Amino acid sequence: MTSALELAERLRRREVSAVELVQQAIAAIRARDGELGAFVEVAARRAMLQARRADSLLKRRGEHTPFLGVPTAIKDHEPVRGLGTRMGSRAFKWVISPIDGYVAKRVRNAGFVILGKTSCSELTILPFAHGERPARNPHDPSRYAGGSSAGAAAAVAAGMLSVAPGSDGGGSIRIPAAFCGLVGFKPSRGALPNPYGVFDPIGLSSIGPLATSVRDAAAMLDVLAERSHGSFMRALDQTLPPLRVRVLVDAPLPGVATAASHATAAHDCALALERLGHTVSDAPRITGELERFLPLMARMIARVPLLPIMERSLEPSTRWLRAQGRGVTLGDVRAIADGLTRDVDAFFGDADIVVTPTVAQPPPHVGAFASLDGEGTFRAAAALGAFTAPFNVSGQPAVSLPWPSTGLPIGVQLVARRGADHRLLALAARLQSVVGTAGPRA
Repeated sequence: MTSALELAERLRRREVSAVELVQQAIAAIRARDGELGAFVEVAARRAMLQARRADSLLKRRGEHTPFLGVPTAIKDHEPVRGLGTRMGSRAFKWVISPIDGYVAKRVRNAGFVILGKTSCSELTILPFAHGERPARNPHDPSRYAGGSSAGAAAAVAAGMLSVAPGSDGGGSIRIPAAFCGLVGFKPSRGALPNPYGVFDPIGLSSIGPLATSVRDAAAMLDVLAERSHGSFMRALDQTLPPLRVRVLVDAPLPGVATAASHATAAHDCALALERLGHTVSDAPRITGELERFLPLMARMIARVPLLPIMERSLEPSTRWLRAQGRGVTLGDVRAIADGLTRDVDAFFGDADIVVTPTVAQPPPHVGAFASLDGEGTFRAAAALGAFTAPFNVSGQPAVSLPWPSTGLPIGVQLVARRGADHRLLALAARLQSVVGTAGPRA
C-alpha cells in the first residue's frame, strides 16, 4: 500500500488524480469489504465530488493543504456532516449528523477526501466490533480486527485506505493496530484536544492515527492537532540521547497469560533498541485489578444520553456497563484515576521507555464471546487491554509497532513519559527503519 504522504506527493506532481485515487479506493472497498465489514457507510458520490474539487485546486499554482485529494474515512462515533453517526449501535441507527465533528473538520481542512464511516464497537466500549456485521481481520477473516477503531484498522490493513483517524480510551487504536499489523499511536493527555470531554472529563480517551508507517502516523497527528505546524513530523528527525528502556512481558491483569510469540517480540524489540545504543533492563512486575478501572469506563458510558427505547436496543455488555456506572460520581473517578496514575508512575520509575507486547494473545475468533452474558463478555474482553489501558489512565503516550512474525501480526508497544510524544515518535521511526532489514526476526 502506498503511504498517504507518497500519495499526497504524487497528487502534487500530477502523476495521479484525486478522482483516480477515490475510484481505486471504492473498487478496493467493493472487492473486500463484503467480507471484512470495515465500513458502515460509503458515500461514493460525495467522495467523487470532493475528489473533483481537489483536482481543480491541484491544477492551480501555489500552496495546497497537505493531503489534498487523498482518501480517508471517519470512525462511526465521530459526526460527519450528512452521514450517519451510529456509534456502532442499533440504538443510533437513524441518527444523521448535521455538522462535522472535531476530527472530520480537521481531516477535511487538511484536504482529505472523506469516503465514509468506518465501523466501531458499540459506544466504542469493546476491543472488537461484533455487532450485526463484525469487523474482521484482513490477515485472517475468521478473527476480529480489534477495536474499538476496528473498521479503520481493517480498511488500512486491507489497502482500502492509506491512513485513518481513530480514538483510544483503553487501547482502541493500539489493539487493532497490533491485530492488523499497523502503526497505532495514542498521544499524551493534552497533546491533542479531547473531543469527548463532556463524557470523559478525566481524559481517558485520545484521538490518533492508524497507519502503515510512523511517518504517516506523525503526519496525521499534525492534521489532528488544533494548531498544526508540522511539529510531529519534525520530531522524527531529532537525534535521540541514550535512553533507559524497561521491558515488561507479564500482563498486569491476573489470569492473563502472554503468548510466547508475543513475549519474544517484546524482548526482540528491546534487543533492537540495545543495538541502537539504549540501556535495557527488565521492568518491575505491576499488578492491577479490573475492578479499579471499571468505574472509569462505566461512568463515561453511563453518561451517554439515551431514550428508553434506545436503551433496549443496546448489546448486553453495554447495558451491563451502563448499569455499573450510574452510581459513580465525578469525584469517585477522579480519586480512582489519581490512585491508578500514582501506581503507574511508580512502576515507570526512572525509565524513559517501557516496552511491552501490545496485546497478550492473538486476535480472537469472531463469535468467541457469543456464549457469554453482558458482564462475562466485558470481563473477557478486558483481558485484551491489559497492556494498553493503564497508560490511558496515566495519560502517557504509547505506540503499537508491527513486529516481524511468521503468522498473524504481532504488535509491540512502546510507552514514554507524559509529554514525550516527539521522542517516542522519533524512536518508533528509527525502529521501523531498521527492523525490516536489521531487525531480529526479519
